[in-house]
Amino acid sequence: MSTDRPHSVSVAGVIVDDEGRALLIQRRDNGQWEPPGGVLEREETIPEALQREVLEETGVKIALPATLTGVYKNMTGLIVSLVFRCEAADGTPTTGEETRALRWATREEVTQLADEAYAIRVLDALDATAPPAIRAHDGVKLV
Repeated sequence: MSTDRPHSVSVAGVIVDDEGRALLIQRRDNGQWEPPGGVLEREETIPEALQREVLEETGVKIALPATLTGVYKNMTGLIVSLVFRCEAADGTPTTGEETRALRWATREEVTQLADEAYAIRVLDALDATAPPAIRAHDGVKLV
């Protein structure tokens, strides 16, 4: 039996507007630009966690179901992230307790703003290919 700590599971939602731009948040804790998301709570389903995290970090309620666009493993942080392409159902993007800034970003802006490990999640969601992408990274760069 392994004594390693278990993996955590997180979700992220890439909200895409009519112009094909993705909504990114700038996190208050580390200043990084990412799609909104976070760790699943023990009692939550994946769609519930996705809807909660996006709402908490953007003020936007998303429509369900959302489309799974990628599965990503942070090899150093031991986090498995499920990323979904989302459609806004209600609300106006706004900052909050966890969000310093928000911005609608084009593909080019995503690659300039976000670390490679997070930019690829957004680009995969914008491309929305089937089957979903499966990738690994070290927290910053793809491996």
